[in-house]
Amino acid sequence: MAIIRFPGKPLKDAPGGEGAGHPPPVKRLRSDGRPARDRNVILPLSVEHVSLTLNGQPLIRDLDFRVEPGRRTVILGFNGAGKSLTLRLCHGLIRPTSGRIVWEGPLGGDARARARAQAMVFQKPVLLRRSVRDNLVYVLKSRGERGRHMHKRVERALERCHLARMAHRPARVLSGGEKQKLALARAWLLKPSILFLDEPTASLDPAATMDVERIINDLHMATTTIFFSTHDMAQARRLADDVLFIHHGRIVEKTPAAEFFNAPATEEARAFLNGELLP
Repeated sequence: MAIIRFPGKPLKDAPGGEGAGHPPPVKRLRSDGRPARDRNVILPLSVEHVSLTLNGQPLIRDLDFRVEPGRRTVILGFNGAGKSLTLRLCHGLIRPTSGRIVWEGPLGGDARARARAQAMVFQKPVLLRRSVRDNLVYVLKSRGERGRHMHKRVERALERCHLARMAHRPARVLSGGEKQKLALARAWLLKPSILFLDEPTASLDPAATMDVERIINDLHMATTTIFFSTHDMAQARRLADDVLFIHHGRIVEKTPAAEFFNAPATEEARAFLNGELLP
């Protein structure tokens, strides 16, 4: 178990064994009906009393939650609530002011393994100034792959993400939906234990949204744990197993998705689902 500790008050280890009191991982099957190979090497992820203050302004306050392997977790909240910051903190892009992040998987103590077992797709993906295919080739070459097997993997990713017909097109001239599919194809090649997605279908039309959601679900079925933010409530209902609802930088509700959407427990969550504004 790896503990990444940050400045702040010392914390006690969480009670109970791995997964105690939490729903079990979802068992997935491949498209041919056989069990999917388990990619998990660093999960579960425990975020324990994590806070973030910038320029004297508290932005994230005492985050405390757990991400189980095999679950699709969505983080919801009003604009400015701290959803993107939470994803970036978990992914290690921002160092919190206090608290600790615990990777409890078998390789959670290996910094290189932790880095290789995570991927993140941003609202506006960062793409290389080269073709769609070469963006994918670069990912595998950076991991030391070469030769025929590498090119077969690239072709499969292009087909799976519906990008084969534009393989030679410059990546930066793609539409918004095509860029997101390319970013997801790169994540597919990395075979991460966990994939962080920040508003993966913002500003996409319905057809592109459904295509991106299909790829996300395919990744989930291939044993990648999904942790994402969205403002699309229909999308959250379609994709999420669990909901984290954040308000003013605090987690207000942590619950299975069905319970959150059918019977939210807090005034803030009810207002959010009803489209009301809160101070």
